[in-house]
Order: sequence, then C-alpha cells, then structure tokens
Amino acid sequence: MNIPSPALSADPPAGTAAPAGGGSPAVDGRTARWQSHREERRRELIKAARKAVHALGSDASMEDIAAAANTSKSVYYRYFGDKAGLQQAMGEVVLGQMQRRMKEAAESAQTPREGLFAMVSAYLQMAESSPAVYAFITRLTHGEPSAQDAIAASGALGHFFESISAMIARPMREHLGAEKEALIDYWPTAAIGLVRNAGEMWLGSPASSAKPNQETMASRITDWLCVGIAPELKSNSAENKQ
Repeated sequence: MNIPSPALSADPPAGTAAPAGGGSPAVDGRTARWQSHREERRRELIKAARKAVHALGSDASMEDIAAAANTSKSVYYRYFGDKAGLQQAMGEVVLGQMQRRMKEAAESAQTPREGLFAMVSAYLQMAESSPAVYAFITRLTHGEPSAQDAIAASGALGHFFESISAMIARPMREHLGAEKEALIDYWPTAAIGLVRNAGEMWLGSPASSAKPNQETMASRITDWLCVGIAPELKSNSAENKQ
C-alpha cells in the first residue's frame, strides 16, 4: 500500500493573499502548514531512502527505493527531481551528521595530532557504519539529467570537505603562525585527498587478515599526515645495511 503524498502545485494554497503592487504572496497559516507538511514529508522520504540504500546497496534504483519506502517512485521524482537530486538531499543530511561528529571529536582533542586522529577516526567510523549509504551520496549518478550537478561534483560533498579543510587549518594557524601561511593554504586540501582516497580504498577492500581495523587505519592515516612514510623508509634502509 502506497503512502499518500501531498499534491504539489505551482500555485500556493487557496487563502494566500498577494501583497499590493506585486511581489511574493503573504504567508498565512494555511500556507505555513502546507510548507511544514511538505518539509516533513521530504524528511520522511530521505530517511526511508537511507534505510533502503543501507539494505539494498548503493546501486538501488529509484523504483527499489520507493518500494522499500512503501510509496511510488513518482513521489520521489516529485520531491527530488531525479536520483541525483535524492543523492544531493541525502548527502546534505548524512554529511551534515558526519561533519558534526568530526567537529565534536576534534574539539575534545588536546593536540593538533590528536585532533587529526579524532577526525579521521570519526570519518571512518561513520563511513563504515553504512558503506552503501556512503557510496550512494559520494558517487555521481550517470545518465541522470542533472548528474553534473550531483554532490560528487559540487554541493553537499564539496561543502563538507571545504568545512573539514577549514577545521584542519584552524589549529595549524595557531601552532605554526602566519609565516607558514603557504603551507596552511595547501596542506589541508592535500590532507583531505589522502584521507578520502585511503579511506575509500580501505572501505571497499574485502575483509582479510591483512586489512587493518578502523582504529589502526585511522592511526596509520594520521601518521602519514603528520610524518609521511619517512620512518618506514629509514627502518628499511637500516635493515638493508645490516
């Protein structure tokens, strides 16, 4: 049985008064209730879609998602336009939660390095909690009319990584000072690339004895960010000389 959805119209509900001289119509109680209902319905659809993708996988179609949500795919198209629009909307919710978690983790740290570890760990934890949802919101949907506008190209994903980059740069400015501004400008962006690519490779790797757990992976990424692979190179060099 399908969940009934509100009929959407280009015109505001009856009873909305238009101001004299043109301009936007005044929002009366009925219009406010209609808008509130539509926003609530949109949140419900995003929540249902998130559960469906978690269960069905990141390749779930709009029809599959709608069926899992006990509604029709036309309802999803009405609210989100296409699959890329749903990815964008879900990304805003999921990445917003991830950003808050990483911010809280960083604020509880005592040193910049501890802060980096806390943020990387929070990022990996949330991605690992539902790899399918993470892939769904970070991957471009090919063939959709608005695919070039999906979050993989801009929007929620771009804003998320910009915010994380700023979070990384803030303690660096405090500890390195203005004379290191060039480093501060480039390093956080480079760090994001390392964290994301290493994290996604780890996330997509099959379980095995060689695959590190989440805490170990977060520790390794933090080490790479702070000291690179120099310790390993020195260790191997010393062993070869013996």
